[in-house]
Amino acid sequence: MTNARDIKRRIKSVQSTQQITKAMKMISAAKLRKSQASVQAVRPFTAKIEQIIRDIGTSGITHPYLCPRPDVKKVCYVVIGSDRGQCGGFNANLHRFLDHILAQEKRPFCLIVLGRRAREYCKRQHYPILEKFTEIGDNPAYSQGQELARIITAGYDTKEYDQVIMVYSQFKSAMSQSPTQKQLLPVDYSSMENENDGTEFIYEPNGEAILDVVVPQYVEIDVFCALQEAKASEHGARMTAMSAATDNANEMIGSLTLSLNRARQAAITTEISEIVGGAAALS
Repeated sequence: MTNARDIKRRIKSVQSTQQITKAMKMISAAKLRKSQASVQAVRPFTAKIEQIIRDIGTSGITHPYLCPRPDVKKVCYVVIGSDRGQCGGFNANLHRFLDHILAQEKRPFCLIVLGRRAREYCKRQHYPILEKFTEIGDNPAYSQGQELARIITAGYDTKEYDQVIMVYSQFKSAMSQSPTQKQLLPVDYSSMENENDGTEFIYEPNGEAILDVVVPQYVEIDVFCALQEAKASEHGARMTAMSAATDNANEMIGSLTLSLNRARQAAITTEISEIVGGAAALS
């Protein structure tokens, strides 16, 4: 039977681990609130840009980023993963979802990968990686979304690829994150919600000039929102995982405490038996 000293040492070790998991849970909760606030702050601007793009696009005015190319020779997948682990099944679910998509893809494709875990996985799977980025941070800035959008659109402009699809985890709640895919380029304005209340817009100098400014901004915002969604999902998954780890540590401490009490009782019983046996031998 394990002696009391070993059990005490184990309890102390589990308590130290519990303090770490509890702190990580609180940190992830704070980071999650920041990510949610960033996404909510940009939504009104995004909705207004979508309204403008849809209104101009349905009027017959076109833009290179709005027109699907007739012959898609190559597809670029932008995979947004995480740099760190300890977030439950967040990375594994995203990787399985990516495998499923690429298994069905019959056209040539390349990947732009964000996150160390996603990069390492894609390397092991021998997927063609065009660009890779790590150390995105826990709260991506809008400038990071702009830079990534610039790289993506540069390849699209030079016809290095003819379609861009983002693959990331969509945040639903702290306990629910769903891997999803979204077409970034060409922009599908027909799927945008029509929130126009009947107001007629007048565009100056003209619709083409407005689209030249608004559509690239929309691509930047779309990339930024995907980064924030992925980070919010990662923080939520890590918070849930650390919460479960903290609860498991509580259960383990309770079980070890019970074992410690039993070991103490066994030791006391043994001592009493020895005393009684010794007294009986003397008599």
